[in-house]
Amino acid sequence: MSERIFISPAKYVQGKNAIQRIGEYVKDIGNQAIVIADETVWEIAANDVVKHLKEESIEVEEVVFNGEASKAEMERISKIAGESNSTVVVGVGGGKTLDTAKAVSDEVKGQTVIVPTTASTDAPTSALSVVYSNEGVFEGYRFYDKNPDLVIVDTKIVAGAPKRFLSSGIADALATWVEARSVIENKGKTMAGGYTTIAAQAIAEKCEETLFKYAELAYESVKAKAVTPALENVVEANTLLSGLGFESGGLGAAHAIHNGFTALDGDIHHLTHGEKVAFGTLVQLALEERSKEEIERYIKLYISLELPVTLEDIKLKDASREDIMKVAEAATVDEETIHEAFKVTADDVADAIYAADQYAKSYKEKYQK
Repeated sequence: MSERIFISPAKYVQGKNAIQRIGEYVKDIGNQAIVIADETVWEIAANDVVKHLKEESIEVEEVVFNGEASKAEMERISKIAGESNSTVVVGVGGGKTLDTAKAVSDEVKGQTVIVPTTASTDAPTSALSVVYSNEGVFEGYRFYDKNPDLVIVDTKIVAGAPKRFLSSGIADALATWVEARSVIENKGKTMAGGYTTIAAQAIAEKCEETLFKYAELAYESVKAKAVTPALENVVEANTLLSGLGFESGGLGAAHAIHNGFTALDGDIHHLTHGEKVAFGTLVQLALEERSKEEIERYIKLYISLELPVTLEDIKLKDASREDIMKVAEAATVDEETIHEAFKVTADDVADAIYAADQYAKSYKEKYQK
């Protein structure tokens, strides 16, 4: 049977100073919580989260996340959660912290509360984690039976984060419709376990529409650390629309190529998830034989947001053909998402990487003189 499947978090809350009400929401799902955040995020938001939870008489265990969403870290924090009898797992911070929180919640069979401090990825709403080695090399996905029970996005905190995080989230979200469209056209299945629903398709399309309309205004808003309607729209697109769109709409080549980049050593590891996805999206557009006008539309927006568009921009200017083939081979292993949308070889992907690089260099030569 060809089933259409759509999944989503139980509740999504977004707005200025939204974390001030976190205790009101969490008290309905449990009274013993573990809060996970890295050292930096404890000062930015997690201490306030704990304060507002305690205001509602919720007991809190505090844990410092070590920075890597690895099996070892997931196991370490799960043990702490179990020993403290925590029934609510609250992740505060970026994508790797949130993915770890989801894994911990799964281990203790608890309720999952996600509090992103940036709008840099679409990880918050999903029922999966990306798992890395202790050294930061992509190892695979971990899937869960349910999406988070509560996602709270405080746009005042997002507005105060570095502009690079917002642009990275926009890049990640811009891949949503590109990838979902390819899955739909090729009748592939999604991470939700079935075929794309009309709802997921509409959300993915609206995500792209919103970003092309408001991304530059939102980027300027973050420079001013101001919460504006444009920023609210882009935060929702980066987090909710992209999250629902990728999971129930489908993933294609852009994220597979991102994962392929983790096979290399060097400065590329200093790029964010979204920055690598931006280039991966251009590669997917090249693989699909999309028009010059469509590809350049993406390049133009990426450049305006200070995102990478060439191999030089992603620190691979001097990469050998052998290195590029390593990326392409990792992007086309059997379990990768690229196969939901394409029938391609590693050699095809390598050629598309070089093509995308050349398209962007040509665009810069024409329009950035």
